[in-house]
Amino acid sequence: MIVDCHVNVYEDAHILPLLKAQTASRSGGVDPCATPERVKASMTGVDRYIAFSLRYGDSAGVEGDDEVTARLMALDPGRCVGFAYADPRRADVMELLRHATGTLGLRGVKFGPIYNGVSVLDPRLEPVIAHCLRHDLPLTMHMGTTYANNAPLEFGRPIHVDELARRHPDLKIVMAHMGHPWMDECIAVIRKNPNVYAEVSALHYRPWQFWNMLVSAQEYGVADRNKIFWGTDFPYAEVEESLEGLRRANHLVEGTSLPRVSDATIQAIMHSNPFEHWWHGTAP
Repeated sequence: MIVDCHVNVYEDAHILPLLKAQTASRSGGVDPCATPERVKASMTGVDRYIAFSLRYGDSAGVEGDDEVTARLMALDPGRCVGFAYADPRRADVMELLRHATGTLGLRGVKFGPIYNGVSVLDPRLEPVIAHCLRHDLPLTMHMGTTYANNAPLEFGRPIHVDELARRHPDLKIVMAHMGHPWMDECIAVIRKNPNVYAEVSALHYRPWQFWNMLVSAQEYGVADRNKIFWGTDFPYAEVEESLEGLRRANHLVEGTSLPRVSDATIQAIMHSNPFEHWWHGTAP
């Protein structure tokens, strides 16, 4: 079974001029389109996937909503599980969250500390956490750096998740992107906290960093313990290129005496299943 744990969905109208302005100089020519129709068509290589719509309007230039996530779930029932987005700065954050997880049936929460400028330890996040605990909803967070100018890097550091996990030991926490480039911090945090996980979306195209992270995860004993999950970060990476990047994790060190990422590690991450670990009770 292959599950993509990190898929973005939003309508074309949700893409603001700020996104184009900040990514104009980036190479690669990524098509930012992530409409429900395009997402469904692009997920043909996976069995199930978790999707959410971003509210990064003032930092990264995408301002989505939970309604589009619900539309994708209706368009692809049985495969797509939607997460709500929580921006703790908003006065109506809890009203939106109750609507998303109640009326719309979304089954988790996404939050971008670095994009909303709100630390994981900020008191404004506490009502969101209380809602997650009350309704058995995992909290997945963008942890790591970003291209966005209006985003405080300090809020992307995985080390802060350690205190969050100790404050809320029953909260299921997922750190997206392995907290890059602070990947060893991320590994240290998931190793010591049973309620914290991480995922590798959008990392394969930095192959040296990716290889180092996987070897480090092996050496710390977390690579094959259902602590690290696979994802794409669609539309910023596609399914097959992300799978192939994981399969070819050792290509930079072929012919050297450097350590290898084991096949067991590759297979464990590729076939990781968040639906078996991110919820306390019955998973969606």
